[in-house]
Amino acid sequence: MKNIIKHTYHISKEDRNRLNNHNSFVVWFTGLSGSGKSTIANQLEKKFFDMGLRTYSLDGDNIRSGLNKGLTFTEEDRTENNRRISEVAKLFIDAGIITITAFISPLKADRKHAKEIIGADNFIEVFVNTPLEVCEQRDVKGLYKKARQGEIKNFTGISSPYEKPENPHIEVKTENESIEESVERIFKVLQAKLEYNE
Repeated sequence: MKNIIKHTYHISKEDRNRLNNHNSFVVWFTGLSGSGKSTIANQLEKKFFDMGLRTYSLDGDNIRSGLNKGLTFTEEDRTENNRRISEVAKLFIDAGIITITAFISPLKADRKHAKEIIGADNFIEVFVNTPLEVCEQRDVKGLYKKARQGEIKNFTGISSPYEKPENPHIEVKTENESIEESVERIFKVLQAKLEYNE
């Protein structure tokens, strides 16, 4: 952008990773509402935190209640929501923090763009593959019922599409495994990624 000149800072991402003694990256959870992605993401962060790792979670509660408060659930606004999340996550990576995001992020193009912004080396996609009927049965927040009654527009899986990831780094099926089993499986995949080597 014209007249914006990037400042060169003395402290780099590598410096912060060295200080923390672990790498920083994004674990991007995607899946339908009620799939279990926030629950699993939260448990994964707790495991990291208990190990003394620097972490932060981004989800609908802390993003849509502040930074993205003005955005709706139209396709255009969902795309902008994902773009902003990606840019924030990128800053957190630079700050040396393992960033865990839990968003429906229903469109392949938006997830691809997130990966481009964040960088492929720093982007781990976790697909919480829970069938729509299971999510509806859970309906923890009563959203599916409202969507079926037409009270909520552009609701993913009902009146708005969800495009499944084709090659996620990790796929979790919550109807076949417990939260603890899912977290352990994800952790095992990420272990090598965590280790900082100069």
